[in-house]
Formats: sequence, C-alpha cells, structure tokens
Amino acid sequence: MKRIIIAEDHQSLIDGINLLFEHDPNFKIVGMANDGEKLIELVEEKQPDVVLTDIRMPKIDGIAATRMIKKQFPEIKIIAFTMFDQQEAVSQMLSAGINGYILKNSGLQEVKKAIETVLDGESYFDAGIDVSFLNIDHSKQEKSILSKTEREILRLIGEGKTSNEIAEIRFCSVSTVETHRKNMMRKLELQGKGELLRYALEKKYDF
Repeated sequence: MKRIIIAEDHQSLIDGINLLFEHDPNFKIVGMANDGEKLIELVEEKQPDVVLTDIRMPKIDGIAATRMIKKQFPEIKIIAFTMFDQQEAVSQMLSAGINGYILKNSGLQEVKKAIETVLDGESYFDAGIDVSFLNIDHSKQEKSILSKTEREILRLIGEGKTSNEIAEIRFCSVSTVETHRKNMMRKLELQGKGELLRYALEKKYDF
C-alpha cells in the first residue's frame, strides 16, 4: 500500500481526494497539513511514498518545503498541486525537485493518474502546463524530460516497431504505449504522424 500526505488548506479538495482513495486498497492517506512546517513534520514522522503539496502555504512555502524534503528523503515523490500555472512557479518547483505538477482544477482521476505515474518513476505534468519555456535543447530535453520508459519506447520506435509490437515487448497494453507516444510528442514539441520515428532516426541517441 502506497502512503500519501497532502499539504492543502481547502477542505473540499481534501475531502475529494479522501473519497477518491477511501476504498482503494493500493493507497492510503496517512497525513494532512495546512502549512509547510506541519508538512515537514508529517513527512519526517510518516515517511510517505508520495506528497501532494500546494505552493503557497503559511510558515514554509511549497518550494522551500520540497527542497527540504528532497534533501532528507530523496526517494519520496513530490507532486505540486496548485492553482499556479505560471512559468516561474513551474520552474521554481522543478528546481526544488518535484516529480509532477498538476493544477487544482484537474479532475480527481488525473490526480490519481499523476500519483501512479510518479510512483512508476516517471514525471507527470498537467496538460494545462506549458513546459516548452524551459529552453532545453533537444538532446538535453530528451535526456532530462523523457522518463526511462519513454526513452526505451522511443528507442523501439526508432527500430521501426509498431505500438502493438512495443506493447508485446514491454508486456503492457497498446493504450499504454499510445499514451507514452502522446506524452513524448507533447514534451518534445512534435506534431504530426511519424514525427517520433523521424526524431528517433535523426537523433540516434544512446538510449
């Protein structure tokens, strides 16, 4: 069972997330905080698998809290859960070490998807977040923004494998492969059918 701590001061959101995981045997909410100081105390006490944290919080903000948690517990996954979609906020949270970034107006199922994604070792960005501003060249972008799974799928695409073939190789569903394809297209700012294959063939990175 994966353990979750939430740092959030809107009770309606907390209630919604509690309801989302109430009967899920794979997840358990083990703590809730309404300020950054309490969040850090809870993390030290409970040592959860995932933290959902707002950015603007009393006493210690989400950026500073994320840095402190990551320094002490680098294995804990942290997802920014906020109304802020500005580039500066995203950049600061990325620098602090977050694993994901979702907006509070996202549906609860997206919250769950983000948690599952970061627990799988991948990054997750809300579809409403523009990460193209990061000003990373393509070689660095692929290495840093694409997850290990995405890089492996990109390598297989470069070998000419279809989504069905990739799904068989990786023992996953075709829909999972297609989701990774869409995420890579977004992250690499590619458009059009066949662009991932062209990209993989042109770059020829050591995946």
